[in-house]
Amino acid sequence: MLSKELIDQLSNFTLLYVEDEDGIRENICEILQDVFKTIYVAKNGEEAYNIFVEKKPDLIMTDIKMPKLNGLELVEKIRQINAKVRVIILSAHTDLDYMLKATELHLVKYIIKPINEQKLIDALEAFINSFENSKICTLVPQWLFDEGRSTIKGPQEEFILTKKETSFLKLLLKKHRIITYEEIENLIWSHEHVMTQNALRLFIKNFRKKLPPDILKNVQGIGYQLLV
Repeated sequence: MLSKELIDQLSNFTLLYVEDEDGIRENICEILQDVFKTIYVAKNGEEAYNIFVEKKPDLIMTDIKMPKLNGLELVEKIRQINAKVRVIILSAHTDLDYMLKATELHLVKYIIKPINEQKLIDALEAFINSFENSKICTLVPQWLFDEGRSTIKGPQEEFILTKKETSFLKLLLKKHRIITYEEIENLIWSHEHVMTQNALRLFIKNFRKKLPPDILKNVQGIGYQLLV
């Protein structure tokens, strides 16, 4: 059974699940439908590729043997436009050639069918663990800060942070306390002219637009604190 912690972590991500066998597809979807933020479902590789291009899911879980475009061909085609999306392969094939080919595609996991709950849990945990060195953290449910890419991903859209915004957010997360106006001027404005009230006000106004609602608190006369 999926733990609450794993479900909470997965709820920040979107999944593209690709399987041409109706029974297997329905069973897996039933298990995962309330786990991921959104699940996109495809019955063949060609349909899956079109969904990927449009929706840009965080994880692809695909069978190998499918009509129109098999799973390996699908991942190869996706890798031409996206080298980083996480992929889990589900396959009845234990053939070494298939497995060696799959390893070239930088997979999170290669699962041999039949799929059971423990295999699924192990694969999903591997997916979450793959972000450990990527410096991705959850601000609040369904809001992710990706330090490496300087982005905040919310439920509806992704925001690109400026260098100054990224530095400020990292400071807020690291200190877990109020960051004073003096610290903001010395650490965030360090390579610029004196921080004016108008400049700070505009900076904070634009920064708030990229954050979850009500997460950044102004402590009057002192500075700012992140409520996470």
